[in-house]
Amino acid sequence: MRPELHWESLIATGYAMLLVVIAGALEWMGRHSHQRAGRFHTGGFRFQKHLDHWECPTGIRLLRAETDNDLRVIRYRAPARTCNGCPVKANCTDSDNGREIEVPLDPWLSTEIGRFHRGLSLALLFLAALILAVELLRHDHGTERWVLAGALTIISVLTVNVAQELRGHPGV
Repeated sequence: MRPELHWESLIATGYAMLLVVIAGALEWMGRHSHQRAGRFHTGGFRFQKHLDHWECPTGIRLLRAETDNDLRVIRYRAPARTCNGCPVKANCTDSDNGREIEVPLDPWLSTEIGRFHRGLSLALLFLAALILAVELLRHDHGTERWVLAGALTIISVLTVNVAQELRGHPGV
């Protein structure tokens, strides 16, 4: 005898899983956009990690100028006299003080947009868990109970992990 699942339980589980996928896609899109914006800001420049400086396409070094703990950024700057005499300055900067690159000290999740995306993801995960919990209360017998309880457990653990990661970052 094949165990029967009520169609409402299947739809609820499928919808909950769709919400989980959407939450994951929001996280990925947020991180991807943040990384892309950083690459745009430093386009053509290369970071030399072992020397702690940026290098422009013409070979000029942008040295660490300051660490701003209030704004949580590190500023790297090229000498003004070098940039002002550079033939590609117009394509690089309009500043007479030399090109500057700001690098955030904190990871994506510590930014306002990162926390916003994480909040949306948590809301979707919570909604998915709520839908499954309600379905579990309505259909708490046989195979349905195990399918719903399993999906609810997985989503609950995922929700707790995502929430804990958010709480572990500054500004939250």
